[in-house]
Amino acid sequence: MSVATGIERRASVAGRAPAPHRKRARIGRTAKYALLLLFVVIVLMPVYVLVVTSLKPPSDVSAASSWALPSIWPWQADADGVTGFENWANAWDYLSASLGRTFLLAIPSALISAMLGSMNGFVLSRWRFPYANVVFTLILFGMFIPYQAIMVPLVQMKTSLGMPSSIATLLIVHIIYGLPICTLIFRNYYEGVPEELMEASRVDGAGMLASYWRIILPLSLPGFVVTIIWQFTSAWNDYLFALFLSDANQGPVSLSLVNLSQGAQLSNYGASMAGALIASLPTLLVYILLGKYFIGGLMSGSVKS
Repeated sequence: MSVATGIERRASVAGRAPAPHRKRARIGRTAKYALLLLFVVIVLMPVYVLVVTSLKPPSDVSAASSWALPSIWPWQADADGVTGFENWANAWDYLSASLGRTFLLAIPSALISAMLGSMNGFVLSRWRFPYANVVFTLILFGMFIPYQAIMVPLVQMKTSLGMPSSIATLLIVHIIYGLPICTLIFRNYYEGVPEELMEASRVDGAGMLASYWRIILPLSLPGFVVTIIWQFTSAWNDYLFALFLSDANQGPVSLSLVNLSQGAQLSNYGASMAGALIASLPTLLVYILLGKYFIGGLMSGSVKS
């Protein structure tokens, strides 16, 4: 047997895995995809019910047929002259004003909390002042206090200060309660910034504030993406603070959505489902458009360089 023939045979054997190993690999891959498909179906089942019910006129909605498709097309009227698309129109008319107020709450609270958390994280990671760890621990303590435990004294403080039941009060509360998680994320992120960058800025004569604005802040985009998405979602989906610190006429969309489903339109489940979908679209779009940056930002602060 020639040397070339032996080399070809060994290369052929090395490049071909044994049949049992290939079979087990195919079975494992098939089981993995089947399990993932099962999880996707379970997650999407409520979404299916929401969409289907939102397209049904009131006469077509019943507990027994919640899984069934509309018996008539959404653009066709039922015996009462109501179409499925009217659910979306009614829900939009009822929620449009509160949706605007919720944007005025979620966007500023996310931006301000992220900026303050960035400054806190920079100071706590780069300025070793006395009892810095104690201060950081006290800030983090706010993350572990249940909202329900402080709601009564918070309402009493709001009343004693004469603060209105409006979006402005909710904005202040969300900024304050967003600081612990934003500070934690940025402190961990800045711990991974090389110390050589800070030393170079000090050599150039930059102080702490100048180093933050010129060196640290331009590197902070991943941290800002994470905190802004987190805070935007928290403020948008909040119901407990909105219930105690605002009212239905001046509150966010979460309160209006509850009134839509429990008010005079109690029998119109289609409008309630359409309203739930409308209210969830902004946060859904945020995660669809920025989801990969959110995961990347979380991972960027998990390992020190």
